[in-house]
Amino acid sequence: MRVALFVTCLGDTLFPTAGQAVVRLLERLGVEVEFPEEQTCCGQMHFNSGYADEGLALARRLSAVFEGYEAVVTPSASCAGMLRDQLGAEAPPVHELSEFLVDVLGMGEVGAYYPHRVTYHPTCHSLRALRVGDGPLRLLSSVRGLELVELPDALECCGFGGTFAVKNADVSTAMLTDKLRSVLDTRAEVVCAVDSSCLMHIGGGLGRARTGVRTVHLAEILASTEEAPWRP
Repeated sequence: MRVALFVTCLGDTLFPTAGQAVVRLLERLGVEVEFPEEQTCCGQMHFNSGYADEGLALARRLSAVFEGYEAVVTPSASCAGMLRDQLGAEAPPVHELSEFLVDVLGMGEVGAYYPHRVTYHPTCHSLRALRVGDGPLRLLSSVRGLELVELPDALECCGFGGTFAVKNADVSTAMLTDKLRSVLDTRAEVVCAVDSSCLMHIGGGLGRARTGVRTVHLAEILASTEEAPWRP
């Protein structure tokens, strides 16, 4: 299977370890991953800010970049959702990581080891755009050493929403405060999600409050093994 990594803008500029973890994990599972260097933004930020024509142009360009690949894997449910929602049949065969592992490869266990107490935040795009279901939770439940604790009010938005957090800062902050309270109630060491954007928002709040709780992308947890712990 010819597979490409779609690293996303946020991954490229702020969270490269998420993309690196995807490659490390898939290669461990015997999947060869290519990285087309011509890839750029999927256009989501432009589209959501009212620049629909410009956003769709970027999405269509990205689709052309990934032409010929049997699967495109990304550590971002929101970017995968942008391509699939807006391009429809024109979209490349793009999959958020957990979708690819569970639905394409048929895997529920990937040989990971991560000895920490972890709670999972299901991001809005993974829930409502991609409908990934319980795939991420099944993968986390199979990780050796990991104690998975349920997040109260898990389905509530963290308040990021891309430019929403900028345009509606007060509302965004109030939503974040509720999410942080839920996270702290779990007494987890780590908050996990499939979108670095939400982890950035939650991680900022946790850091400013000096809680000691870390945010870690699902890919980084699944890439970690007892023989080779993931230490970005």
